[in-house]
Amino acid sequence: MYCVHPRVIALSFLPLLVLVGLSLGLGYFYWDTAVEWVRALLESSALLNSFWDWLQSAGVGKLKTVLAPLIVIFTVTPVLVLVSLLVVALFMSPALVSMVAERRFPGLERRRGGSALSSVFWALGSTLLAMLALVVSIPLWLVPPLILILPPLIWGWLTYRILAFDAIAGHASKEERQILFSRHRHYLLIMGVMCGYLGAAPSLVWASGALFAAAFVILVPIAIWIYTLVFAFSSLWFAHYGLAALHRLRAESANMPPVVDEAPVTLGWRDEPQPSPSVEAAPPHP
Repeated sequence: MYCVHPRVIALSFLPLLVLVGLSLGLGYFYWDTAVEWVRALLESSALLNSFWDWLQSAGVGKLKTVLAPLIVIFTVTPVLVLVSLLVVALFMSPALVSMVAERRFPGLERRRGGSALSSVFWALGSTLLAMLALVVSIPLWLVPPLILILPPLIWGWLTYRILAFDAIAGHASKEERQILFSRHRHYLLIMGVMCGYLGAAPSLVWASGALFAAAFVILVPIAIWIYTLVFAFSSLWFAHYGLAALHRLRAESANMPPVVDEAPVTLGWRDEPQPSPSVEAAPPHP
């Protein structure tokens, strides 16, 4: 329900403008060069040329002209997904976390265990690791099931790393953040993977822009906006979960019984308690 809040809808257009400008700029300067480079790479293989001849004889030779743009699109899509996640984390996540805190947890103390600078370094480091994992895993994408598993898994890990940190960094102390990450690591990772699969779904809209050239200018911004809304939903999900977990952690700490010191060890007659002066000591038993 928070995704249809007017503030969330308005915030979703800021990354959209940035990403549309980036996509149009890259497309204007490098689209033809990238497509020609991929097409030349495909035509340089003798094995692929025999495959193209077989497709031509089967009557589907036009697939060759569509394949190069599709390869470029599916290669650029993960990069734009990562950029979209960074833009959401840097611009949208703080505002969304503040909105959730104001509406659900107005009395939750801000202990600021993570600064904005640490959030940026955390996001950049996580993104570099995710990009390295994407590059290393590209050869495995040729195995049909793995292309449906590996990219969403990597995006989900990145979503979990960035959005979980941003959700609690402003309210939790460093110690509380470490406790929450240790206690809820598996649940947060599952949430990130689910968000990763949601982020992969708009690729169908993105690919449709290559198949229907006339609608390319319209479908690509729609796909980017869907990406942004998916990440906004992810940020809100992590904010609700993280702040609720932090609230329960502090409630548990507040309800803990006070620690009672153990009785001192009796070392001799000097440490023994003396009888009250108002009570007469009983005579020793004979």
